Amino acid sequence: MKYSLLVVLFATIIPSSLLADEPSAFGAGDLSNPQPYGLTASEEVLLQNKQKLHKIAVKSNNQANEVDSLRERIDGLQSIIESLSEKAQENKKNIKNIEQLNATKLKNSDEYEKRLSEVSQLNSSVSQKNLEDIEKIKLVIAELSSLIDTINTTYITKDEFNTLVNDVNDFKELVAKELSAKKTHKKSDFDGMSSAEIAKKARELYKKKYYTKSIEYYTHLINKNYKPANAHYMIGEMKYYRKNYAEAIAYFKKSASLYSKASYMPVLMLHTAVAMEKTGDKKNAKAFYKGIISKYPDSKYAKEAKKFLDLIK
Repeated sequence: MKYSLLVVLFATIIPSSLLADEPSAFGAGDLSNPQPYGLTASEEVLLQNKQKLHKIAVKSNNQANEVDSLRERIDGLQSIIESLSEKAQENKKNIKNIEQLNATKLKNSDEYEKRLSEVSQLNSSVSQKNLEDIEKIKLVIAELSSLIDTINTTYITKDEFNTLVNDVNDFKELVAKELSAKKTHKKSDFDGMSSAEIAKKARELYKKKYYTKSIEYYTHLINKNYKPANAHYMIGEMKYYRKNYAEAIAYFKKSASLYSKASYMPVLMLHTAVAMEKTGDKKNAKAFYKGIISKYPDSKYAKEAKKFLDLIK
């Protein structure tokens, strides 16, 4: 799995002189990657619209190519028809000339037989040429029919395009509703509670493994910008334990970028490495394991990291 420069590894795994630094970003949330992971809800919607627009662009290019080819075939057919018309006029003129000659009194029967033979040969030649031209026209028509069928199968219907437009409009409406909801206060479980009380309740729910409700509380704290680094870390932990590894990495990434000196950083690093390994990103997982061993050599997390590192093939 390939990643862009979004993956900024801990300085502890690069030069040893920078062991005091922590990670600022993770290998997640990159929409330019062929297989992005760790996307937020908004990034997921943007990715879907990006993929749909790409499909429309591909279909549009294919149609343009097919139309150009069709035009070339039509031009070819037009040339054949014009050629047939010219030859028909020429043949008609030749036959008329021969008929005029035959209408003239012939001197003897030998000359009459000779003229009759010429007319017969000419008619035979004209008939054979017409048959060949007809076969050419049939071939061109068959090719044109095939092109039309191909265009029909790749044609982007009006309904398909309208669906994409509706999806984009729906996303705009969703964003507008979210912005409106922030302005319009509605009665909720958090009314009358201070941010500190909400954080305490969120922690209690976490300990009881009521993850859904706990995530709701921590999300509220993020929206209120109350200790957002910790809230992101706690949601990442719950996503991790639910084995939603890509989402966990996204929350860990945000937490580390907000506060890289937190006491929970060794756990965050270890769980990030495991999550990366689970999603197939073994290269960066190894880097994080090595970073833990280098940064916290005497900790239990370093021992865990070494154990995981030894198991990666």
